[in-house]
Amino acid sequence: MDLKTLQSFIKYIAGFGLAASSQARAISGIKGFYKYLLSENIVHHDPTLLLELPKLKRALPDVLSFEEIEHIIAQIDLSKNDGHRNKAILETLYSCGLRVSEAINLKISCLYLNEGFIRVTGKGDKERLIPIGDSAVRYINYYKDYYRKEIKISSGYEDFLFLNNRGKNLSRVMIFLIIKDLTQKAGIKKNISPHTFRHSFATHLIEGGASLRAVQEMLGHESITTTEIYTHLDKHFLRSTLQEFHPAFQK
Repeated sequence: MDLKTLQSFIKYIAGFGLAASSQARAISGIKGFYKYLLSENIVHHDPTLLLELPKLKRALPDVLSFEEIEHIIAQIDLSKNDGHRNKAILETLYSCGLRVSEAINLKISCLYLNEGFIRVTGKGDKERLIPIGDSAVRYINYYKDYYRKEIKISSGYEDFLFLNNRGKNLSRVMIFLIIKDLTQKAGIKKNISPHTFRHSFATHLIEGGASLRAVQEMLGHESITTTEIYTHLDKHFLRSTLQEFHPAFQK
């Protein structure tokens, strides 16, 4: 089989309306098969070397406005034992742009609230310092000083900030369910998850004029290309960037 035949095959399956991601998986399978054939000396050349993968579209995430975030948080029932904990969690997610895994594993020993920072461990066990807003600091302190003390903490979980009623740290699923319930009560129809608070954090920073490098550092992105998706969420940001830096817009 030669490259032209393979390209015809890819064109053929694309004609069925197969998604780009499905086409990419098919091509990866073919490439893997030829890699095996080469290793076994069944063939002596690989026609897939020049076979290009289809470009995958990067889906733009739903983003909450500041007012929508406030409305979701306002649905928390503070008369319940876990109400102040949930409020502290959501305030922290939005204030710091944390991944849900970073939030559930946040340690008391990593809080520098008087200085306005927290230390989190992200992907690849990489640590970073993130500024935290006054509102999140206030609700963390209130939860920690008045409600967390009433929980019987399980052995080994003494340093975890956010605890369930069994004295252990929360699961990712629990955070998702909390946010889903609050979103429904708020009457918001968007596809919302804990990660939406992270998306909103980054988008609002970009809209406010923050540099991509600063946002990249706070989000803990390895590559700035990952951070660049947030510029596509705000057309005003793109236009203002062109007007400021492109000579054709400065005439």
